Amino acid sequence: MNTSEEIISRNIAIIGNPNSGKSTIFNSLTGLRQKVANYPGVTVEKKEGIVKFKDGSLAILIDLPGTYSLTANAPDEKIVKDILLGRKTDIDPFDLIICVVDASNLERNLYLVSQIIDLKLPVIMALNMIDVAEKSGMTINVNKLSEELGILIIPTVGNKHRGIEALKAAANRRANYSKKARQWKLPIVLEEECIELKNLLQIHSWTEAVAFHDAVTLLSSPYYLEEQKDLLPEEIVEHVLQDHNRLNILGMDCQSEIVEARYEWIKSICGSAVIFNRNTGKSLSDRVDNIMTHKFWGFLIFLSIMTIIFQAIFTWALIPMDLISKGFDSLGILITRILPKGELQDLIVNGALSGVSAVVTFLPQILFLFFFIGLLEDTGYMARAAFIMDRLMSKVGLHGKSFIPMLSSFACAIPGIMATRTIENRKDRLVTMLVSPLMSCSARLPIYVLMIAAFIPKKSILGIISLPGITLVSMYLLGLFTALGMAWIFKKTLLKSDTPVFIMELPPYKLPSLKSIVLQMWEKGSLFLKRAGTIILGVSIILWFLSTYPKKENFSPSVQLEQSFVGRIGHFVEPLIRPLGFDWKIGIGLISSMLQREVFVSTMGTIYNVKDSDKGESTISLGQHMKEDIDPVSGHPVFTVLTAICLMVYYVLAMQCMSTIAIMKRETNGWKWPLFQFCYMTALAYCVTLIVYHVGLFLI
Repeated sequence: MNTSEEIISRNIAIIGNPNSGKSTIFNSLTGLRQKVANYPGVTVEKKEGIVKFKDGSLAILIDLPGTYSLTANAPDEKIVKDILLGRKTDIDPFDLIICVVDASNLERNLYLVSQIIDLKLPVIMALNMIDVAEKSGMTINVNKLSEELGILIIPTVGNKHRGIEALKAAANRRANYSKKARQWKLPIVLEEECIELKNLLQIHSWTEAVAFHDAVTLLSSPYYLEEQKDLLPEEIVEHVLQDHNRLNILGMDCQSEIVEARYEWIKSICGSAVIFNRNTGKSLSDRVDNIMTHKFWGFLIFLSIMTIIFQAIFTWALIPMDLISKGFDSLGILITRILPKGELQDLIVNGALSGVSAVVTFLPQILFLFFFIGLLEDTGYMARAAFIMDRLMSKVGLHGKSFIPMLSSFACAIPGIMATRTIENRKDRLVTMLVSPLMSCSARLPIYVLMIAAFIPKKSILGIISLPGITLVSMYLLGLFTALGMAWIFKKTLLKSDTPVFIMELPPYKLPSLKSIVLQMWEKGSLFLKRAGTIILGVSIILWFLSTYPKKENFSPSVQLEQSFVGRIGHFVEPLIRPLGFDWKIGIGLISSMLQREVFVSTMGTIYNVKDSDKGESTISLGQHMKEDIDPVSGHPVFTVLTAICLMVYYVLAMQCMSTIAIMKRETNGWKWPLFQFCYMTALAYCVTLIVYHVGLFLI
């Protein structure tokens, strides 16, 4: 996102409930002009983009985390509240708030809108998924709704790009906050206490709108008072405590009274602006869900979808992978023709290029993985997957909400661990964080594909599903069921607690936005390439040096490799990993990939290119090099089908990611749980791989 020569004239925020289509509209407004970072001091993701208007002016658009209200206490939702209340000094004030509302769930979504209106913030409402609402039998009088709320409303269908230009045009005009006085009223006693507390807060320099919001929140939530106690004047703390005592004596449940009062007003608005056709019967989503969430068929469909996805990932990506591989081979040949033979040529071709190409070749499969994940999320199926898995999760003491971070971990364990913030119970959150890295992330995919392509026979079962595809699915299922098993053990021992009740909204099915999915693929693919061009490139160069020196005169490349620094390290760890069927070269890969799992592939690429550099076989694939490698002592192949399976099993279960450990440290505020996680996963990987190897030898 390059804005060095562009003038940013406005600062806009986009906010909405989860599943309201907020991200789709954000992507439609910003296109590729996006960047992702974290809010300063916290691990909550900050996503922003640039909106370009027809008159050529630009605005920064910040995508705030999804939230149902401004009184929630989860870390993501607290960030939203602090930003809108002006308590994040590192965020500039907003000229406009775009609030995205799911038209088919209007009452629930208007709760957040009403809170933003109460804050006297300039706001436009994007009434999204209006087509879904109409199909469900709702007719919304947009003008009447706009009049009742006192704000501008733009109907949109984000995944079809309908209403986006009108929303842009509206956002480019200076919007004022709603001039209408607050229309929802509390019971008399609670209203009086709220106004009194608001006036007291104003004396202490609160603005009127923020004072009213804080008065309502302080009266309804003793937890919020406890959290803010050190930040509030002592006079206000004493006043709120007295109010709590008085209201408790009167038997008044402040939280329920405030929520009900606000919803009563919202229902009256919907009653005047919305007409429901009661003769429509069950919606299409409901009819489809009878099958998709069925206790037997739903689970079978879920497994079938996962199998088809991984089968497609393995087969569809072969052509672009082959093209990338040939491109790197051609580049290597070109460099050898341009540069004279020597250390520099060797460093570039057999070190840097070989290591990076070994990983970048798998970019198509990474892109396909994120395409399918985006497809499942955008259609609304991901929430059904969590609902289906709740039955299984409850058996291990967790619920479906824990499965959402675990599903996220299929892409990367870092956002998966961060997603556990939505889990209320601390012990359940810890259990989910401890087991989420067992889900096979995208960094493992290059290892799986390398081993499967080289060693698993390309046979098909029933002429439909290939053996490589089944093997790939098996690795993902191994991680999933191991995670569930470890969760059960943790819930019965270290982190014992009751199984929570699972309540989750199932969004309506909708057509996916291809643009949003492609943007997500672009974002994740760019991050993957960035790692290949930085971390993996650096590791490849270091490995080339360690595998080339100290130089031994008149030694073949194979012997030179064994006598090098990296060879000595490999032989040092070999006795420890030999019981797993691994040799010293695999040991080097295991050590180097402690940083990131996919580094294993680049390590093997560097080692085998260095080892065979005298043969002029740069066009032979890495997998072929590994298949042809013979142990000079035993005369047996270094890699076999059993070795490949054991290596994949090890990487399914081992904690080979320093970034994940760093996030665990930040999320748990200490080293206790990250170190425990590293130790238990490493021990688990070693023991299970040991069993698989020796059982395999027995069967063979």
